[in-house]
Amino acid sequence: MKKYLFLISATVFLAGCDAMNYSTYNRFPRYPSYPGSSNTSMANTEREYNELLKTYKPETEAVLNDLLNSTDPNAINTSIVIKNESSCNMVFTISGSNGFKRIPIGTGQVGYAMIRKGIYTLSANVCQKVYRETTNIRSSQQLSLK
Repeated sequence: MKKYLFLISATVFLAGCDAMNYSTYNRFPRYPSYPGSSNTSMANTEREYNELLKTYKPETEAVLNDLLNSTDPNAINTSIVIKNESSCNMVFTISGSNGFKRIPIGTGQVGYAMIRKGIYTLSANVCQKVYRETTNIRSSQQLSLK
């Protein structure tokens, strides 16, 4: 009798599982896009790049003088050069107690700025990837982002 009770309960259980139709279970469901997702972030970066490009004034002369002629270690300013080797436009942000700058850098282009020596947080969104670094800038710096 116990054997029959076990077989009947196992049959009901297995039939119940089949009724749930687990064979159509989606292992990789699609979720709706929410604000702040990568597509929105990339669109915001592109919009910010285009807006900043209209008003940005590069410091070409000062940066070139610093790179080519600067031999004074006591100078309070130094240059930073950023090369964008990615396939996306980006806005490079330099922020610290000595100042704040946003530099629009197009695909395959070079951006540059003069800053006071000190500790800065360097950040950018590069093709949906976040670059962020805190560094002490005491001399000319060159960065290449891919």
